Amino acid sequence: MTDTPVTGRTIHVHRQQYHFAWDHSIAPIARIQAGETVSLDMLDASCGQITAESTLDAIHNLKFEGVDQVNGPIYVEGAAPGDTLEVEFLDLQPGNWGWTAIIPGFGLLADEFSEPHLKIWKLEGGADGWAEFAPGIRIPIAPFCGEIGLAPAADGAHSTIPPYRHGGNMDTRHITRGAHLYLPVEVEGALFSMGDGHAAQGDGEVCGTAIEVPMQATVRLTVRKDLQVDEPQFLTAGPLTPRTNTAPYYATDGIGPDLPEAVRKAVRHMIKHLQKTYGLSRADAYMLCSVAVDLKLSEVVDMPHWLVSAFLPQSIFTSAK
Repeated sequence: MTDTPVTGRTIHVHRQQYHFAWDHSIAPIARIQAGETVSLDMLDASCGQITAESTLDAIHNLKFEGVDQVNGPIYVEGAAPGDTLEVEFLDLQPGNWGWTAIIPGFGLLADEFSEPHLKIWKLEGGADGWAEFAPGIRIPIAPFCGEIGLAPAADGAHSTIPPYRHGGNMDTRHITRGAHLYLPVEVEGALFSMGDGHAAQGDGEVCGTAIEVPMQATVRLTVRKDLQVDEPQFLTAGPLTPRTNTAPYYATDGIGPDLPEAVRKAVRHMIKHLQKTYGLSRADAYMLCSVAVDLKLSEVVDMPHWLVSAFLPQSIFTSAK
């Protein structure tokens, strides 16, 4: 990879300018002044292994060492350890297709869904459009990137799969266009990278995939020496989920002495509701939970008796049940 020249106040990062680990030894592909903007053209989270024409064979042949790549890194002049990098999301434009999959061994209910499944989506209307899950079920597009982060101070290569204090795979669907994300800087220049475009996702991403899409993004990177954060913080662009928060929600509760099991119970109950009410297969119901259902901690004061609720927006259904 070669350095990308700075032109005016925006640089362009090409879709092949990516890496597979958070590692401060990776040379930056570009340097920018604080306050300048970066435009990124990003492949989907499979790094091109899955396409709009893919069949189930793509899941069987998926190479995990070649997924969750991030584009960058970008060196921001003036950023130093102890500072905060402010990431302002100016634009997020998904491609016209995406995919959701059940990948064996992956996801909240991996032990219950051992067979692979793949859904290829057609996206209509760009960032303000929709995608049809099945006849009568439309998902509003609300694009964001799951992977956003900086290089860590710790030596060595760190996987892009989990989240860290310096960012990473946060999968936070409220970091949409107009949001501001604040990340703690651990190394000189911050070394910013981003990837894993999502067209839509429910809080929790329970099956392990959202609507995974190629993405074009534009962000402004600003060094904040007046603000210190220990882990990521963010300011949303406005009310949460305004495109789906337009009708009642149907919720299923999971209750138990163990938080992970309470979460699983809530999702299992929602899967049964989707099967019974909307005639979905169990696998399709699970994928729809990952794309549209929000998980919320409804009660914690009686620990260890946890209550988790799975919220299904009724606005995604175009015909009443």
